Amino acid sequence: MEHQKQYGGNVAQRLTDMAAQIPDNTALVEPLGYGADGRRQYRQLTFRELDHDSDRIAAGLQELGATPGTRLAVLVRPGIDFVALAFGLLKSGAVSILIDPGMGRKNLVRCLAEAEPEGFVAIPMVQAVRTILRRRFPKAQLNLTVGRRWFWGGPTLAQLRQRPWPGTTIVRNSHEDPAAIIFTTGSTGPPKGVLYRHGNFDAQVEQIRDRYGIRIGEIDLPGFPLFGLFNCAMGVTAVIPEMDPSRPAKVNPRNILEAADDWQVTQTFGSPAIWNRVGRHCEEHRVQMRSVRRVLSAGAPVPAEVLDRMRRHIAPEGELHTPYGATEALPVASISASEVLGAPGALPLAESDDDSQPDSQVGTANRTRQGAGVCVGTRFSRIEWKVIRIVDGPIPSLDDAEELPTGEIGELIVRGPQVTREYVTRVQANALAKIADGESFWHRMGDTGYLDAQERFWFCGRVAHRVLTERGPMYPVRCEAIFNQHPNVFRSALVGVGPPGRQRPVIVVELLEGRGPSNSEEEAELIAALRDRAVSCPLTEPISDFFIHPAFPVDIRHNAKIFREKLAEWAVSKL
Repeated sequence: MEHQKQYGGNVAQRLTDMAAQIPDNTALVEPLGYGADGRRQYRQLTFRELDHDSDRIAAGLQELGATPGTRLAVLVRPGIDFVALAFGLLKSGAVSILIDPGMGRKNLVRCLAEAEPEGFVAIPMVQAVRTILRRRFPKAQLNLTVGRRWFWGGPTLAQLRQRPWPGTTIVRNSHEDPAAIIFTTGSTGPPKGVLYRHGNFDAQVEQIRDRYGIRIGEIDLPGFPLFGLFNCAMGVTAVIPEMDPSRPAKVNPRNILEAADDWQVTQTFGSPAIWNRVGRHCEEHRVQMRSVRRVLSAGAPVPAEVLDRMRRHIAPEGELHTPYGATEALPVASISASEVLGAPGALPLAESDDDSQPDSQVGTANRTRQGAGVCVGTRFSRIEWKVIRIVDGPIPSLDDAEELPTGEIGELIVRGPQVTREYVTRVQANALAKIADGESFWHRMGDTGYLDAQERFWFCGRVAHRVLTERGPMYPVRCEAIFNQHPNVFRSALVGVGPPGRQRPVIVVELLEGRGPSNSEEEAELIAALRDRAVSCPLTEPISDFFIHPAFPVDIRHNAKIFREKLAEWAVSKL
């Protein structure tokens, strides 16, 4: 085949450019076992080696029949193989189907079947299941095994790697060509397959690099596999930690700290569940991550106490950032821990309720505690956004949407190059999620909130989770903040019982471990204390029903996204 220097808009060219610029820099690091000296051993690849490895994979896939647009499901453990395969697929023009195993086997199989893969690039166990369920995947003919092949036949990744380097192998395409299908978490409905184009990925790399000042030669520890791809595209070394990315709440903090120390990591990315465990471990064992100057956390809301704890255990000049977005549009906005917590030396969160002080002194978290919502910060430079009046149903055109003034709560809509255009599974959702605007479109984030005078967005809860009472709408995040301050409460959830427009607001609380009432008298005292908090705040004054739940139904991955629909059904049984 002809290997083109000019690549059009293929985002994988960023890796090839880095391989030309810093060929001998370490691109990827993967943990192995321990040596005789008790120290961790690592497998490493330079940028040149990774670029050539992905060229071999791309050429091999093309010879096996992969053409631009071929859909291949990728189910491979995080590591060098995953990153090399991802770039190989991009270079070949194939479309990777990426799915979170943490959603459970039933959802995983259903989502994969809906995406109609034309093959699987997967570990042996997945290939075995694919063979058993082959009627669910009738188009899956191109199957590459990553590891030992069992009884199903076909090529292996090792065989593709044995071939001589074919030269630079990148399909010439445009930013509009499809690159991947990534599934939503399904926190407010069935998971949907989001089509990512090469231009979406390219904009993500550019926007993340520029917003946070990420430079070639930095060393990152990515707690989320896709961020390893961004690292390599930016000339950053990715030190892949030993962890199950589908279970970040179960991460062993020692594995994170060991890798960070061995490689003097300067940046790390992970979910709040990771930093909750790592921060607590650092606090308990008085450990510092002295080389880390930048921590990014996304995937779920980041509690202020997690930010505070982590900020105290990284480099003194270090900072934490919490990018905001969704699978369909990421990144949209960002805020730093300093903006949330206030300037160093400000009063602790529990002691400052002075709303007259600027956020730079007391932090946005204090306003959050008073029911203002959660500030997610300012928008990325190439994002446009508006807050519009909430409509339960499609909004065909921007002319049909009513933009709201500063300070008024509505639904956030966004537009920009990192905003994806469509779902390719459960396509009926496109009408509800997109708003036409001439030849362009806006994506409905499904989040309620408002813009302040500094054009920061304050998140107040999901559109689907607002409670519609006779007195008007109530927003979960605003109300729950009032009850989360009770010393015995771990978290709370506002749910509505009854038909929309006449819903009865109910607060359900989950208590901290060991803080539950031991008898009916103590339970009555706790409920009375919650009721007192409700009547003391205009936001929550209409709430008169309170229940204690033993353990909220939450997402498996982050243990943070509350399944409020299930809680609402449970509350009905208690009334």
